[in-house]
Amino acid sequence: MSFVNTLRQWDKAVAYVEKGDISSALRTFLAIEEKISKITYNIGCLHLHNDDFDAAEKAFDSSIGKDEHLAVAFFQRGITFYKKEKFEESLLDFQQTFKELRGNQLIDYKPLGLRYKLYACEVLHNIGLLYAKLGKWEKAQENLLTALNLRTEAKFSHIDQALESILKQKLFSLVEIKPGLLFKPNKNYVAELEKKDYLGKAKVLSSIVPADNFSGFAPLQPQVEDVPSTPKAPEVLRALEGEPHTVLYEFIPETKEELAVLPGNIVFVLQRGTDNWASVIFNERRGLVPYNFLEPLDITVALKVMPVAPSNRNEQIPDPPRRRAPSKPNTSNGVSSGCIVKVHFVFTIAICITPGQPYTAMLQMISTKLKLPASVLTLSYAKPDSNERVTVDESEMQVLWSCVKNNRLTLWCSASEDKSETRKKMVALYSYEASTPEDLAFSKDDVITVLSKVNEEWFEGECNGKTGIFPSSFVLDQ
Repeated sequence: MSFVNTLRQWDKAVAYVEKGDISSALRTFLAIEEKISKITYNIGCLHLHNDDFDAAEKAFDSSIGKDEHLAVAFFQRGITFYKKEKFEESLLDFQQTFKELRGNQLIDYKPLGLRYKLYACEVLHNIGLLYAKLGKWEKAQENLLTALNLRTEAKFSHIDQALESILKQKLFSLVEIKPGLLFKPNKNYVAELEKKDYLGKAKVLSSIVPADNFSGFAPLQPQVEDVPSTPKAPEVLRALEGEPHTVLYEFIPETKEELAVLPGNIVFVLQRGTDNWASVIFNERRGLVPYNFLEPLDITVALKVMPVAPSNRNEQIPDPPRRRAPSKPNTSNGVSSGCIVKVHFVFTIAICITPGQPYTAMLQMISTKLKLPASVLTLSYAKPDSNERVTVDESEMQVLWSCVKNNRLTLWCSASEDKSETRKKMVALYSYEASTPEDLAFSKDDVITVLSKVNEEWFEGECNGKTGIFPSSFVLDQ
């Protein structure tokens, strides 16, 4: 299923939820073939709403498997375990939720399509409840006191009530996400799904054909009244300039005057010199090609005609041409195309290299062709009369070049992760004070480690043991 179809089904399922049709929404979500973490999270929320806790647990497992840092999925799975009375598993999930907050007081999921703020104080509230369920009242009181310190708004009065209940060794209610709050697809993407008529409907203003209402790009044409009784004879088309020839072998140029061609190309010979070099035209370019790499070609293009009755004329069909195929040119005459090395990667490439080249030269050519750093590439080849593959290095090059047959060699290539890549360091040009809990505060000249790029204006980074987002205009590369 394409991304467009996934987006369309996702938007349709959310519309069902807004209408209160949970069963239709669930069927629509489950019909999506390629489910991302947000969609499996939505499926888990709908199962949780239907009190199908086993299905909800499975869906949240899938969501966390696709995005292991989705804190709200850990939070919902913790609620699912609580309702299944698996209190120890629930406690672990709420603790993981608090860990994914990474010291921030809240995570606002609105930019990701979920109108919900996950507060650290409410996560600690649920952790305290789980400790109380397990009979660890001191741990419960400790987490609720921490929740009071992280409370940012007066609306969290239920934390005070929970602390009073703990002091009396009584249980209290679990904080849950309101049913019906789901991840929604991006509004801009959804708007692009609607068909737009940019040109409008065409209208016929004038036509030489009576009652012509056709308004497409190929209007009705008037019919020819006098049709010829016999079809036209076939026409023979010749090249406009030069004599046509077929290229038999690949030729790689070594000077600016020479022209690169491949087997099967059709070139037009303008002049053949006494030194066996021919001046040719190919793809509107002129150059020199060895004439023994070419074979003359007759181009006859006959127009398609309708079957007609046999002609009374005694026409004779000429015999097909009988020419001996030229022998393969000897590369010892100074024109050599080198060894063709076929490299099997995720896709297959071919390079031309002079036999006997060192390992570093071969690796550099393959690295340039694949557009990957040479440090992450590993080459291997198959030993003669064996399926065993041997890793190529400088000590294996003599054996490797002895495996060349018919000027051909086959290699296999694999790529590993480039471990030399380090996280980017940036220096603060100005001091920045945090205005929201998720901001990262720093002073001028502090060194900040960039963790990720939020957008063109904001980065996520780490400084002085704290993690948060900060404006990109306040820093400069180190």
